[in-house]
Amino acid sequence: MIRLTDYIADISRSALAPWADLSPWALVTQAPAVVRQLLADLPADDYSVQGEIAIHRSAIVEPGALLKPPLIIGADCFIASGALLRGGCWLDAHCIIGPGAELKTSFVFSGSKLAHFNFVGDSVLGHGINLEAGSIVANYRNERDDKEVQVRVAGLLQRTGCDKFGALLGDQCRIGANAVLAPGAVLAPASVIGRGQVFDAEVPV
Repeated sequence: MIRLTDYIADISRSALAPWADLSPWALVTQAPAVVRQLLADLPADDYSVQGEIAIHRSAIVEPGALLKPPLIIGADCFIASGALLRGGCWLDAHCIIGPGAELKTSFVFSGSKLAHFNFVGDSVLGHGINLEAGSIVANYRNERDDKEVQVRVAGLLQRTGCDKFGALLGDQCRIGANAVLAPGAVLAPASVIGRGQVFDAEVPV
């Protein structure tokens, strides 16, 4: 059993506390509904809300960024021109989504950064994560007929029941430039994936 609390500090005291006991793939499967529920409880004085998009008043969103609902962007975040956020996303405080980066159906905790030209799909990213330029968190097994994503737990593969799931990245992970995480990656806090590497949990180490 993968517990979000083993990978992300203080999640039980965050806005996502009601969902902290879910598996990461169950959480992202429900992402649009979860974000909509969080939208209903936001302090109105702190956020500018238009439809189902809420942007903290201290956040910066550059012209040319494309934001699709439902979406919450937290305090002191920076969203660069050319960034795309879609499919139900939640950003905690002090996050950066750089130029050309795409975030889809994901939850991103404080201080995490998609530098530029990244794709992160259907994932949960802990605190203080950094993805260098061009790194990818893939979310779909395009290469085979059986699309169900599997994760490796205690050395054994476990089926998720989901066709789309990217990764659970524990706090302070570092993903190098042009690295690729295959669907179903689960990385312990402070893990490092080197530049240009491919990490695939379905391939035994």
